[in-house]
Amino acid sequence: MTVCPPTTVAHAGLELQKSAAAGVGVRRASLAERVSCGVLASGALALLATAALLDPSPTGTGTHTQLGLPSCTWLAMAGVPCPTCGMTTAFAYAAAGDYQQAFLAQPAGLVFVLATSMAVWIAGHIALFGSTVGRAMTRIFGSRVLWIGLGILLAGWFYKMATHSG
Repeated sequence: MTVCPPTTVAHAGLELQKSAAAGVGVRRASLAERVSCGVLASGALALLATAALLDPSPTGTGTHTQLGLPSCTWLAMAGVPCPTCGMTTAFAYAAAGDYQQAFLAQPAGLVFVLATSMAVWIAGHIALFGSTVGRAMTRIFGSRVLWIGLGILLAGWFYKMATHSG
């Protein structure tokens, strides 16, 4: 195992400090990026906080009516759940820490609540510290995230249709 002498480590740290002070090296997120990430983190946190205030419906759908929203039109008119049926219920179960029930209510909802939780932390980190991790994630994932999200939504919808008993 090779160990660097303390002088080398200290010297490397000093060089890093000098380059950061000179504006060379790590670029921070712009003010616009930080503000938009702050808005995103706040919105995601508000969504999770709202879910925590709801009582999940034991039927797996209908929790959203506690927010003053109407019942699912697809379910009422066609007897078939819509692509987002069970999402609010899944969020409410997950906010209560019951991930198994969240999955049973809507598997895509569980994935999306976990993604929303990650968004709070990542976007909050960018907003507070100016991290450029968001740029790196955009380069790595790009528009694939939308396609993956759509695939997860469709898979959750197929699950919901297969398990619907009404």
